[in-house]
Amino acid sequence: MFLPLLIPLLLIPIFAHAENFPHVEHHDPMVIDTQLSLSQLVDLTLEKYPDSQWLDSLENEATAIKQRGDSWFSGSAQAFYRFQEASSLHLHYNDATVQVPLWNLGQRDAQQRIGDKAQVDSAMQATATKWRVAGLIRAALWDISLQELRLQQATADTLIAEQLVNDVKRRVQAGDLAEMDSLLAQTELLNKRSMQTLAEAEVMHARKRYSSITQSTKVPANFQESLSKTKEIEQTHPALQAINSQIERKQAELDALQLVGSGQSSVVVGINSDRYSAGKNGKEVSNNMESLNIGITVPFGGEKHLAPQTAALNVELNKLRADRDQLFRDLEQNHHEAEHNLQVNQAELAILNELKTVAEKHLKMTQQSFSVGEIDLIDLLKIQSQTKLAVLTAKERAVIVQRDFAFYNQAVGVMP
Repeated sequence: MFLPLLIPLLLIPIFAHAENFPHVEHHDPMVIDTQLSLSQLVDLTLEKYPDSQWLDSLENEATAIKQRGDSWFSGSAQAFYRFQEASSLHLHYNDATVQVPLWNLGQRDAQQRIGDKAQVDSAMQATATKWRVAGLIRAALWDISLQELRLQQATADTLIAEQLVNDVKRRVQAGDLAEMDSLLAQTELLNKRSMQTLAEAEVMHARKRYSSITQSTKVPANFQESLSKTKEIEQTHPALQAINSQIERKQAELDALQLVGSGQSSVVVGINSDRYSAGKNGKEVSNNMESLNIGITVPFGGEKHLAPQTAALNVELNKLRADRDQLFRDLEQNHHEAEHNLQVNQAELAILNELKTVAEKHLKMTQQSFSVGEIDLIDLLKIQSQTKLAVLTAKERAVIVQRDFAFYNQAVGVMP
């Protein structure tokens, strides 16, 4: 297929011409970096992307959940100490107690599963975010390519119009053409300059969008992609993996909550010390006693209090499942559109290349006829405009087909 050979030749003059802006003082410079790949650009953009802080917090949360699940106790222990003294009775009472909450049967394993699912979810959200960033970069890069191609063509049209004005002036001075033809040629030149100015502005807009996304002015020298062989939306699609990981985590949270039951049982260990002394029948009597107390607390009747939390988690879980079903439909629709656009543009490209060849032959014949006075200037301008449009359309379609490769890859979840 001729596209792999055509596109590099097409893109090199586009970017080489990009810094020539004769009509617009403001411009956003771009630097072509031959060492920068599309994949590296996505990674660098992701580091500065606003979602990076959110992704870091997800990773930290997963670590915290994992650490809690690795604990031997279901919560923090509590210590209690009491001292009582009655001076008239010479009574000294000390009471020290430690209470430790225990995991219910299977609850610690369930908590560890939440930690595992949270770690997976953190990684999947990072991958899905990277996929979204890749889509933004793909669109921005190919937008620049199209806009700079149009600017290149507009600049070439302006140069041709300037040459035509000079030729017409000489022929008017020689008496071969009327002054009206000179005015017509000047009008055409002004129109071409106007189109060139508008094309420069569109290039600036495209560059600004790119730098806003990437926070960089560096552009990869080569960002073309091979068309993926994936024919349908698979479960390995980053967006589907991300929402599936959320569903699995939410299910793990629901399972763990149900194991809470009425609450946490606790083991209580305490030490008591009683010291008592008093006079009796003229004699001093004392009584010292040390005791160790071990007990357990068992909550009950808490299912009704847990029901609202269970219901809330079920709502969130079913909402995620509904979102996943809708997401899958949206991804299938995007895939269909990407595939259809690629097929249509490939067919159009073949037709437009033939049309360009015919138009260029027609223009060459028209120019020869005009040089010998067989046709009017207005006819030449009309044919010239039609030919330039055919050439530009064919070049644009070649870039659009290559862009469709990238958009198709994005639709099926293929990373650069």
